Amino acid sequence: MKSRETLIRLKKFQVDEKRRKVAQIEGMIAEFERIAGDLDREIKTEQDRAGIHDPAHFAYPTYAKAAIVRRENLKRSADELKAQLDDAKGMLGEAFEELKKVEKLDERDQARERAEANAHEQAELDTIGAIRFHDAARPA
Repeated sequence: MKSRETLIRLKKFQVDEKRRKVAQIEGMIAEFERIAGDLDREIKTEQDRAGIHDPAHFAYPTYAKAAIVRRENLKRSADELKAQLDDAKGMLGEAFEELKKVEKLDERDQARERAEANAHEQAELDTIGAIRFHDAARPA
């Protein structure tokens, strides 16, 4: 029984670890998207300040070009993280299913043990009842 409890604790720990991993990836994606949004605003501000909105123009602001490259890198990284997030969510689902299987096995074992204990107790009570019945049926 101890090994089953240990296995359940292990499975719960694994589920918690997978949840933390999913949350961490989601946080990174949100942060990358926030920074990309900030860069969009900075690019727009720089373009408005320079009066040039075409990145191919020879006088296009250097800062805006660098910000565009950085924003695209962040978007690419966020897309890669989204693929990792899908994998992490799948692994979380699998870990959760494993935990549920072990918990159901434990519940089944506990129910069987309770049924066996109840049957044993009932057998003892039946024996006591039979002895008392036979004692009461004997003439004095």
